[in-house]
Amino acid sequence: MQLEVACDIELELETQTTLILMLQPQSGDQQEIVDESFHLSQAVRAAEYTDLYGNRCQRTIVDPGRLSIMTRATVLTADTMDQNYMAGFTTVDQLPENVLTFLTPSRYCESDRLGEVAADLTAGASQGYPQVAKIVDWIRDTLPYTPGTSDLPLSAREVMNQRHGVCRDLTHLAIALCRSISIPARMVVGYLDGLRPMDMHAWFEAFVGDRWYAFDPSQWQLMGGRVTLAYGRDAADVALYHVFGPLPIWSSLRVSVQRR
Repeated sequence: MQLEVACDIELELETQTTLILMLQPQSGDQQEIVDESFHLSQAVRAAEYTDLYGNRCQRTIVDPGRLSIMTRATVLTADTMDQNYMAGFTTVDQLPENVLTFLTPSRYCESDRLGEVAADLTAGASQGYPQVAKIVDWIRDTLPYTPGTSDLPLSAREVMNQRHGVCRDLTHLAIALCRSISIPARMVVGYLDGLRPMDMHAWFEAFVGDRWYAFDPSQWQLMGGRVTLAYGRDAADVALYHVFGPLPIWSSLRVSVQRR
C-alpha cells in the first residue's frame, strides 16, 4: 500500500522560542519512505538528530509571531499487520538489552500499580501474545474510545478511573498492564489510513516471540495502512513538538492520509 501523509501545524508564539519537532518518519519495520518534504514558514535552520529511541527529531529556534510547519511523505507500508497467537513469552533474562527500558514503569504507565489487575485479566491465557490480546480485548469491551475528550495525556490509572479515553489514553493503560506482567510494551504514534475522525493516532507494540507486534486498543480491528513517526515509553516521549518557553498563544493541527 502506498500512502501520502501530511501534517500541518500552526503556532502563534509570543517570544523567541526553541522547538523540538518529531514529525518526519523513517524507513523501518513494515514501511519505506519514497519521498518526503519538511518546511518551516520562517527562514530558520533546523538541526536534525536521533533520540534515545531512534526517532528523527529537529531542533530549531523561531521568532515571535506565526509559525507554520508543513510535512509531507509518500510511504510504502503494509496493508495488514502481523498477528501471531503462537508468539510466546520471552523471559526477562533473555530480552535484548534495548528492549529492557520498555519493561519498567514510566510517567504515564504505572505498571508497578496494576499487577493484580493484569493477572486477573489474563488468567487462563497462554503466556505471550494471547495475554496481550486478552488485555486489548478487555479495553475495547470495557473502556469506550472517545476522540476529542482529552487535551492532556492521562495515565493508566487515571484512565481506569475515568473509564474512557482517546487513543493515547487507552494505549497507556494497555502498555502498563503488559509491563506489569513482564511483557515489554512501547508506545507508537503516527498515521492510520481510514481513521475517523482523522488525527494523529497512538497504538502500541508488545515484545513477544522475540519480536515486536502491533496492537491497537482503540480500534475494533488491527488495520494496516500505518505510518510510524515515533516510538517511546509513553506520550512524554512521542510528542509531535516540544515548546521550551511560554506556551503558544494559539495552535492548530491538521492531518491527512490518502491512498495513492
